[in-house]
Amino acid sequence: MVGLTASFRIRVNKAVAWNAASALPKCIDAEGVRSLKTLIADWKVAVAMGAAAIAAIAMVAYAFFRPSEPPQETERKRRLQLNQIGRIAEGQVVELVEHPPEEPLAKRMFGPRARPIPDTRPRHLVSYSYAISGVTYHTAQDITGLEGQIRFERLVTGQPASIKYDPSNPSDSIIVADDWSGLR
Repeated sequence: MVGLTASFRIRVNKAVAWNAASALPKCIDAEGVRSLKTLIADWKVAVAMGAAAIAAIAMVAYAFFRPSEPPQETERKRRLQLNQIGRIAEGQVVELVEHPPEEPLAKRMFGPRARPIPDTRPRHLVSYSYAISGVTYHTAQDITGLEGQIRFERLVTGQPASIKYDPSNPSDSIIVADDWSGLR
């Protein structure tokens, strides 16, 4: 058994040439970097490097070319999430503002894309305030598209309202959602 261990050590020492000064294999320099020729010589390493490069290129391409979610859809998801988890606080309407419709966005960097028909309706913003734990928040919500939940003729400045807010982020709030309204 002792003879086998000694011969094994000799084979290992012969197979990997060590740099005596730094106790590193010769293919690895003092900074611990392998030479490119040594890395390419091993086909498994070359295949792994190629796969990593392809994966990196694919991730960058996906980041640039993926379809972006429309802002209206992002806002709808935020309202639905707040409607589910939100706590209710008392607040009041500060003002109702009507803005002209937004201009269509400029072309994207990588050419034309299919665009939805632009919304030509005026934008309605309800500004409101509420207090939670002694902190007063003043914010606004775009209620365009939620006109079915609101009676504009009854909406006046100073009107009391119920506000739903995120308990972990009280500045994130809504006054109207797709199936809930805090306006009275």
